[in-house]
Amino acid sequence: MKDKVAIVTGAARGIGRAVAERLVQEGMCVMLADVDTQEGVRAARAMGPEACVRFTECDVAEKLDVRNLVAATLDAFGGVHVLVNNAGIVGGAEFLDLTEDDFDRVMRVNLKGAFLLSQTVARHMVERVKEGEAPGTIVNMSSVNAVFALPAQVPYSISKAGVSQLTRVAALALAPHGIRVNAVGPGSIDTQMLASVNRDPAAKRAVLSRTPIGRVGQPAEVAAIVAFLASDEASYMTGQTVYADGGRLPLNYVVPVD
Repeated sequence: MKDKVAIVTGAARGIGRAVAERLVQEGMCVMLADVDTQEGVRAARAMGPEACVRFTECDVAEKLDVRNLVAATLDAFGGVHVLVNNAGIVGGAEFLDLTEDDFDRVMRVNLKGAFLLSQTVARHMVERVKEGEAPGTIVNMSSVNAVFALPAQVPYSISKAGVSQLTRVAALALAPHGIRVNAVGPGSIDTQMLASVNRDPAAKRAVLSRTPIGRVGQPAEVAAIVAFLASDEASYMTGQTVYADGGRLPLNYVVPVD
């Protein structure tokens, strides 16, 4: 992966930042993207020199922002070999109380944003293939909640199921060009999204009761799977969602919590 170029969205913190750090460690040049400019700039500066790590402010749900992000990456590094669609938000409300605006807000970022950026980057990758370059790779960030249903996180659950299906559809559409598309479905990961759970002993106990491995995951563990899927080591994998959930999906009941 040395000297290749990646775009990572939602890269200012959490899983996105861990993914960007791992790809830099693998020798890649990385364009970080996020709506949080201050944290994004700080993260980019911490990862390496501007010659190989940069930040661009981007709302992935805005088509112009997406075009500007890709253009900035091409100007800075000359190409895009890997796209990691990690940007995502939540919007908690009970089903009967959820507003249309809140539903649209989550779907725009989590699902529409992944589609817009995948399509824009894939067009660039296809042109590179026509010129004799090696095909690129797209990795989407899904969730165990693509399978499970959270009644208080309606648009989040639906959007992540959509991301998994987008992964399959894009994989089939881009396979003739050699472009692979896969996804990672994290379980409970130690990020800001889980901060309120970690502060509440009862909530944390509930999380651990459905996690056979007995702990929450770390962002770096998700980043390692992304790096694998983005590499040539996963050259025969496409259209797959790999779940990093500590054994949650196969669990039928609950496990004891010490």
